[in-house]
Amino acid sequence: MKKIILLVPIIILVFISIVYYYSIKSDNLVSYKDSLINEQKQYEKDFKSSGYTIDNPNIILNPYEISPLTALVIFETADEVEPTVIINGKDKNTTFTNTFESNKVHYLPIYGLYPDYNNEITIKYGNISKTIYIKPDKLPDDFILSTNVESNKSKLDNELYFFSPSSKGYMCAYDVNGDVRWYLTESFTWNINRLKNGNLLVSTERLVNPPYYTTGLYEIDLLGKIYTEYKLNGGYHHDYFELENGNILVASDNFDSGTVEDYIVELDRKTGDIVKTFDLKNILNMNDGKSENWTDYDWFHNNAVWYDKNTNSITLSGRHQDAVINIDYDTGKLNWIIGDPTNWSSEYQKYFFKPIGDFEWQWSQHAAMITPEGYVFIFDNGNNKSKIKDEYVPAIDSYSRGVMYKIDTTNMTIEQVWQYGKERGSSYYSPYISDVDYIDTNHYIVHSGGISYKDGVIQNQPAGLVGADTLKSITTELLNDEIIFEIELPTNNYRVEKMSLYSGNYELKDGIILGSLDETKVDKSMSLIFNAKNIDDEYKSHNITFTKEYDRLVVNGTFKKGTNVEIILYQNLVAYKYEWRISKTPYTAMCVDIFNEEGTKNGLNTNKYINSTNLKGRYDIFIKIDDKLYKTNNYVEF
Repeated sequence: MKKIILLVPIIILVFISIVYYYSIKSDNLVSYKDSLINEQKQYEKDFKSSGYTIDNPNIILNPYEISPLTALVIFETADEVEPTVIINGKDKNTTFTNTFESNKVHYLPIYGLYPDYNNEITIKYGNISKTIYIKPDKLPDDFILSTNVESNKSKLDNELYFFSPSSKGYMCAYDVNGDVRWYLTESFTWNINRLKNGNLLVSTERLVNPPYYTTGLYEIDLLGKIYTEYKLNGGYHHDYFELENGNILVASDNFDSGTVEDYIVELDRKTGDIVKTFDLKNILNMNDGKSENWTDYDWFHNNAVWYDKNTNSITLSGRHQDAVINIDYDTGKLNWIIGDPTNWSSEYQKYFFKPIGDFEWQWSQHAAMITPEGYVFIFDNGNNKSKIKDEYVPAIDSYSRGVMYKIDTTNMTIEQVWQYGKERGSSYYSPYISDVDYIDTNHYIVHSGGISYKDGVIQNQPAGLVGADTLKSITTELLNDEIIFEIELPTNNYRVEKMSLYSGNYELKDGIILGSLDETKVDKSMSLIFNAKNIDDEYKSHNITFTKEYDRLVVNGTFKKGTNVEIILYQNLVAYKYEWRISKTPYTAMCVDIFNEEGTKNGLNTNKYINSTNLKGRYDIFIKIDDKLYKTNNYVEF
């Protein structure tokens, strides 16, 4: 009898728990979005070679679903042969030829197809010659086409100009005629460059934090095949540099520090581990050299990473201090600073150079690099041209330029040895983004990528911040100070690289994912949820959606700035509470608009990211909006 009496409270407690569980249990499993790498594994099941010959090849257009102007031609031969592919263009400068390695099984990537055109491709080996035709779809309606192209083809080869977007657009490539010959449909941005193995390194399409910090990097080829995804807890922005050992120096963030764009990491390409870090707050005074765009959290705004093996040093570009700095790779100690020393502390004056001859400082610069001659090559955006507000130069009287400096680190002197852009005045003025590229001695590219107008007036701030109605980028290639190529586009573009179409080898192998995203900041507590409201019209007005990615939960919604929002994941009487900060620019003043949260009449459309690290099992999802707690009727499984 006593045992029965003792069991009664336990039974009641179990009964109450069961009733409680089913009262809060949600019905809808959050939709799942796999990684691009896993999606690509499914596509590759169709990449069959058996039974296909040169006379009847397996032709797969856009094989990875993100590179529409490419194809894969697959076939087998009885003997090992070295096929040569010719993609016929409009002239010799737009025709591409590549010879592949000897093999019996052939996976031939075809690059550089014209959109909405029956492209003629010739495949040759031995005494065999086969012509095939491939017609891709037309370009998307919102694709940016050139408005003006000038080219001296006698002094040009058949390399392409690869553009990364800033405003709305696609990562793409134009030939010397201004025709589009390659693009990616995913939202990749920031720098695009080629690794030593021939593959490209681009940002991921996912954000780790707004407005534009991506989760990391993809090693990818022109087909869109991703070989490796590198995840970084601090994300990636602006720039990277491949070291001789294959590791990558990456412009990243340490969000826990309260500042952004002042943190560099070295990424081990083999493991995805971070093996070295540089925190610029330990190197510079955050309050020195302030430009107009300086903020307490985005005080440096690094937009360039360049390693120089001759001096074992790293060159960085601090837009918000008008400073290009150089630090020792081994120790992280400051070597020198290029820029106007006005408003810098006395302790830093010894790191500045003394100008010699006809000279101008750079302002709000981008894309700093060291040339093979040891010169410092910079895109000088030219914002304001002074640190003294009363002396600011307005946009209509300003100009941007590529500039090259010769420095003497023994005598601490600096000379201006080359520039281009000043002579073009305000029509070449780009107050943000932009690029310079060194091709060879006296052979350079200057890319003024952020030109914008409002009501016919040139602007002094990024297009997205001033509501510009006319955008433009002008990319100029110069050989011995002669313009041999120039392309104008009615948009803003972050950077440009001139590269060959074929480099490296396509490999049919599984992609891998390296690195990790740390646990999202959370407040955990034991809790019973009794007061949650069912979904009503107010909740619906926020257009809240949930997506489970392979390594995190993404919540999207529209809220007015300043709304207090909290995501609650509930499991076994424990509430995991995640603050959702609703702010148009939560971390930085924008210098790239592509990932800017869009405003609507109901507020800002924005995301909250909750990493799956340390989460396991089923969680019911609740959302608290100001003082109202809602049962979303959704659950997620990790």
